[in-house]
This record gives sequence, structure tokens and C-alpha cells, in this order.
Amino acid sequence: MSFDNLEYITIENQTTSFPKHFHETFCISLIHKGVEQIDFENQSLFTEAGSISITNPYEVHSNPLIDHDSFLKFDTIYIPNDIMKFALHGKNIKFINRQINSKKVNKLFLELKAAINTKDDSKIEQSLSNFGNALYKYSQENESEYSGLNFNNYHQIKSYIENHIYDKFSLEELSKLANINKFGFSKKFKLLTGMTPMNYVLMRKIFSSKALIKSNLELTEVAYQYNFTDIAHFSKTFKRFIGISPKRYQESLQLE
Repeated sequence: MSFDNLEYITIENQTTSFPKHFHETFCISLIHKGVEQIDFENQSLFTEAGSISITNPYEVHSNPLIDHDSFLKFDTIYIPNDIMKFALHGKNIKFINRQINSKKVNKLFLELKAAINTKDDSKIEQSLSNFGNALYKYSQENESEYSGLNFNNYHQIKSYIENHIYDKFSLEELSKLANINKFGFSKKFKLLTGMTPMNYVLMRKIFSSKALIKSNLELTEVAYQYNFTDIAHFSKTFKRFIGISPKRYQESLQLE
């Protein structure tokens, strides 16, 4: 089992709201300061410092700011479902109660974060196993596999975007893949994902570029490689989806 796709991010002070989006992973956040708000379709979840919040794969949600003057600090670990199943010996789970208040689970979260930093597979596997087993009692069996959204052409469109991630995209070309007009395509895509097609493209470009930044390329070069109009557009979009600027993200990597 490769743990290359197991990663975390630290947000020191969230100053912008995150719009509707989803991840293909479990997003598990430990709140250190402030109160985190997650809005789902029919529920708002408020998680205070010292507690953990969880979103399931493909679960559409947004992260508004409760107060623009508040100080919100948290860590988020992104665990792909195949890695979660590996930690739980093949069990396929989901979280209905998405909030955990447990000092033991918090401790295991921080141990997994530290293990990820070591890049030592044996340490990661042990910490992941301990953390996964602690989470298990808060979960329930997921009767169906996580397989994306219920959109006939979703996987084709997703693959097309990933395979052409450096290119410019248009609503017209994506709607042709779905074999419907661009207005119907845009409406259906947003209804099922919570995002417009073009915002989804921006999100995927940002998450792809985030991995590339680890190679210490010039940020301007990264911005142009992903066909952003300029470094300002790239930085604004990066902060929108990641929570910090690409420069701050790159600096945080250099401190590790």
C-alpha cells in the first residue's frame, strides 16, 4: 500500500469562506482555535476547539466564516477511501455523526500527522491503523462503494479534466462530452456537485498545482503552466480553495 496520497494541511488563520465543494477523500479536521462551521445540504455543523469534524468522500459542503474577525486554526488530514479501508482491513465505512470529541482520538490524529511528516511507511501504517481503529466506533458500514456522483457522464468528464489539467477549458467543450446543451449541463452539474463546471475545473487545477509546488518551482511558472491569467489570479484561486496563499504554502513546506 502506498501512502503518497495521504496528506494533511495546516490552516493558521482562515480568513476566507470556502464555497460549495467536495473531496474524493475523508476530510478529518482537528480544530485548535475558534469554531469551524460546515454547511451540508440539510445540516450545519459547528465544531469547537478540541474536537474533530469529518466529511465523507464526495459529500458536498461549504465552510463559511462565522465571524470575519474570528481566529480559526485547524489541521486537516485527507484520507483516501482505499487507504481507510486498508487501515480497517477492508471495512467500508461512512460517518453519520460527523463530530468527535475525544482526547484519545485527538492524540492519535496528531500522531498520524507526525508520522506523515516522517515519510516512513512503517510508522505511517502503524499510526494510521491506530487512528482508523479509534475512528471506527464512530462510523457505520457503508453498504455501497464510494464511486463518485450519480451523473452518467461524470467519470468521463472527470477523466477528461484530469488528463487535460494544464489546458484551458470551456463550458461548451465539457457539455459536448455530456451530450447536452451547455445550459442544461451546467444546471445538472451544479445540482449534483454543488459547483459550477468551471469552478470544479478551478478546484481540480488548484489541487493538482498544490502537489507540483512541492518541487519548489517558481510560482509564476506554476500559474502559467495551469493556464491561469497571471500570478494574482492563481494566488486568489489557490487561497479560495486551500485557505492560504501559494507562497505561504510553499514556505510551510520549506520549514518541514
